[in-house]
Amino acid sequence: MDSPKEEERRRNKIIQLKRKNYFNERNETMTATNNKQVTLRDYVSGFPKESDFDFTTSTVELRVPEGSNSVLVKNLYLSCDPYMRTRMGKPKPSTALAQAYTLGKPIYGYGVSRVIESGHPDYKKGDLLWGIVGWEEYSVITPAPHMHFKIQHTDVPLSYYTGLLGMPGMTAYAGFYEICSPKEGETVYVSAASGAVGQLVGQFAKMMGCYVVGSAGSKEKVDLLKTKFGFDDAFNYKEEPDLSAALKRCFPKGIDIYFENVGGKMLDAVLLNMNVHGRIAVCGMISQYNLENQEGVHNLSNIIYKRIRIQGFAVFDFYDKYSKFLEFVLPHIKEGKITYVEDVADGLEKGPEALVGLFHGKNVGKQVVVVARE
Repeated sequence: MDSPKEEERRRNKIIQLKRKNYFNERNETMTATNNKQVTLRDYVSGFPKESDFDFTTSTVELRVPEGSNSVLVKNLYLSCDPYMRTRMGKPKPSTALAQAYTLGKPIYGYGVSRVIESGHPDYKKGDLLWGIVGWEEYSVITPAPHMHFKIQHTDVPLSYYTGLLGMPGMTAYAGFYEICSPKEGETVYVSAASGAVGQLVGQFAKMMGCYVVGSAGSKEKVDLLKTKFGFDDAFNYKEEPDLSAALKRCFPKGIDIYFENVGGKMLDAVLLNMNVHGRIAVCGMISQYNLENQEGVHNLSNIIYKRIRIQGFAVFDFYDKYSKFLEFVLPHIKEGKITYVEDVADGLEKGPEALVGLFHGKNVGKQVVVVARE
């Protein structure tokens, strides 16, 4: 039989253990929360549908492991981009530019986020960043060069870092200035011109003193190009029975620069209307992404006869110029010399609808999904 002192010691030890377990359990509850996510249900064939996605909820710990250099972020804005379609198909060889999404896991893309907790020396609680994150309320990321960028300028809308000040803006800047080497007075044609990239290319070209024409898929978008973005002319490609004739009408002296976002029959028509030593920056080919068998390209002999330079590019090849891009574009934004239009979907649950809508031309301007406002 234990002595009174030993009995008291034993009771105190039991009480301490109970208290410790209570506070540990309470702490676990306080640091865990539900995390809404958008996942891919099955690999996509043809045009993506909302039913290809699931809207699920998991549990996330609001902390990072001790000694880790990872960062826990709360996602604020997510970017809908055409290239994401290439990740929805079945996995391709490792040489593929965009690796396939993992079924049942959150899809991912560019977003704007706020740091909740950090084990990374370059980020602290409260910092803002843009880069690759999951389509979820909270993500744990390991910041990597040219994949994540700390936001230093907060006197502009944060959503701009999904577009104008993010990947699309850099794409427009690199494709137009670095690939096309524009000169004052040249003629510039932009397809998918009202989208996240196209609307900027047209405005950059006007700053250079170029003659600029864009195409889009509705009267509303065509009017936007001419009245808001300052294009010299624009046309609705869906209403043109002969795309080559439409381009000839808009460019009677030919096209010097083509910013390619569409591919297919549009590229065929452009090749017939390019000038000698013309340049084509191949940014995207949205007309081909949902086809099981992509269309061939015609009129290729024009590349020889007209000495046309065609160059495809990936934006991350130019992220080393991001600071240079900001120095260029921020003053223009603050002086009101650049106009940027966003199409906003409010709520993560609206994400699949917004993303699918891209491939049916439903968005007007840059498609953004708001997860949380600040």
